[in-house]
Amino acid sequence: MPFIANFPFFCILITMAGGIITSMANGKWAFRINTVVVSATLVLNTSLLMFMIKTPQSITYMMGHYPAPWGNEIRFGPLEALMATIFSFVTLAALVCGKTEIFEDVKPKNLHYFYIMINLLLSSLFALIYTNDLFTAYVFVEINTISACAIVMAKESGKTLAATMRYLIMSSLGSGLFMLSIVLIYGITGHLLMVPMHDEIAHIVSAGLYKIPLTIMIGLVCVAMAIKSALFPFHTWLSHAHGSATTASSAILSGLVLKGYIILLIKFIVRVVGLETMVSFKVLNILFVFAVCAMIIGSLNAIKENHIKRMIAFSSVAQMGYIYIGISLGNVWGLVAACLHIIIHALTKPMLFSAAGGLACASGHKKTFDDLKGAAYRNPLAAFAFLIGSLSMIGIPLFAGFASKYYISMAAMETGSKMWITLFALAVSTVLNAIYYVKAIKVIFTKPEGAVVRYKNSKSYVFGMTLFIVTNILLGLFYQPVVNIIAKGIELL
Repeated sequence: MPFIANFPFFCILITMAGGIITSMANGKWAFRINTVVVSATLVLNTSLLMFMIKTPQSITYMMGHYPAPWGNEIRFGPLEALMATIFSFVTLAALVCGKTEIFEDVKPKNLHYFYIMINLLLSSLFALIYTNDLFTAYVFVEINTISACAIVMAKESGKTLAATMRYLIMSSLGSGLFMLSIVLIYGITGHLLMVPMHDEIAHIVSAGLYKIPLTIMIGLVCVAMAIKSALFPFHTWLSHAHGSATTASSAILSGLVLKGYIILLIKFIVRVVGLETMVSFKVLNILFVFAVCAMIIGSLNAIKENHIKRMIAFSSVAQMGYIYIGISLGNVWGLVAACLHIIIHALTKPMLFSAAGGLACASGHKKTFDDLKGAAYRNPLAAFAFLIGSLSMIGIPLFAGFASKYYISMAAMETGSKMWITLFALAVSTVLNAIYYVKAIKVIFTKPEGAVVRYKNSKSYVFGMTLFIVTNILLGLFYQPVVNIIAKGIELL
């Protein structure tokens, strides 16, 4: 086994150790330590991705040298390396971009707690991406839940406390259902590692046994991950949590936290159950209905919203629909399209939240559209980023969001009854996306009356926003290599 196979474990270990070290630092040093830790994981994951591109393979890393069924395992290939690299990059860019607001919104005595939770959150996301053990996934799901709630509550106010309680209640329900499903699958298969589970489930299905328990188990996992990732109709907590948190928290929550659970679900579908078996149990049809509803209803809620961050949050509900509709098509290219949209949304939505934060800072920290008129003239960089992100989410050609919609359409062509519904939902949702994003663009680019006072962005904001803008433009123009990596990764999953 090459030395580079240790890198996934190193990333999980470094971020957890970073949380311990950060607890002994003050605000500025906590930020510096966290920046070093996240940068280190970016280097490690990028190196692993380059290795996987050159020599595509699936590597199983045995923890503690104990074999199955007693041992714990990490398993990774090109897809996992790509997702972990994107997660490291987005975390770094979002924290650098939102540094000024973090130091304004979080009390100085609590800053190091905020960065402790960021380290634990990133550690849990890496574990969800890399683990080959379902119970280990549950443990880090709980770590993810606690740390995500903590970064929402870091901006202490009545709104964030209420939002955190909504988030915690819904997330705990999802965690409970996931734990119950693990109990059921362990009782049926006698395994916790994903590959032995897959072999045992294949044997059980071929023998025609335990059809009802397996259906319930698969349904519980899907509902649990749907709740955790805010799929309609389990999305009611999302707009409050993402709309009231400090900007960096909103960016990470929307861009990464929701996606960690979806990546785990994709691994469960392919690596544990098997895609053909999953289709035969018809559970994906329910996810398909939820996804179509999310695409339409999320966009309708965004149209009615007058608060820019809550509008972006409701947009995330619609975008979750795109991801889940790709998964629920039940074919490989649907999964490729879903993974591509995970990456596009992970890079675009944090940029939109960061841009909204910059526009609000230039408008007296007010976030309603009435107060954001002419904000583009006060903060041109944030306005340009918001424009790029909006065009991407609408799905305009040459922007990143167009690519995933194209591949979802292509995947839908391979299905029967779902094809026309998918194409219709894509068309309607695209029009609705255009309505609320164009409305927002029109407001912020409306020329204000009188003299304009140009807002001075911090160097960290300029650096982080430049990273987001450049990455989004490059992804929109050169998405095919990313699609190739995803396709190979799913093949080796």
